[in-house]
Amino acid sequence: MEKRLYVGNLPFDVSEDQLHELFSAHGQVASTKLITDFNTGRSRGFGFVEMRTEEEAQAAIDKMNKAKVGEREIVVNEARPRPEKSGFGGGSGGRGGNRGGGGGGGRGGYGGYERSSRY
Repeated sequence: MEKRLYVGNLPFDVSEDQLHELFSAHGQVASTKLITDFNTGRSRGFGFVEMRTEEEAQAAIDKMNKAKVGEREIVVNEARPRPEKSGFGGGSGGRGGNRGGGGGGGRGGYGGYERSSRY
């Protein structure tokens, strides 16, 4: 069964290919994923490596945790599952609340026409 590892404190210039190469010395790598900033595409300094077996994953943790990569000491441990999100939309539960505005608030609004004063 494949085992997913968290790899943190990576140098920002490490590529997925380099990450794959680093971990393939300790077993068969199923996949690698560097986490990047959504807006800039720049590495956020951490990622995930999936090893083919639990034994290979443990060997990678034992050998790679606190190993030097570039000028940094990386952190390698078993990846924790993401917490379950209730419903959809996450966070505040979707839309709603006072969003301000409201189309002019009766003071000129649309072309100086104030409906409430006509009726």
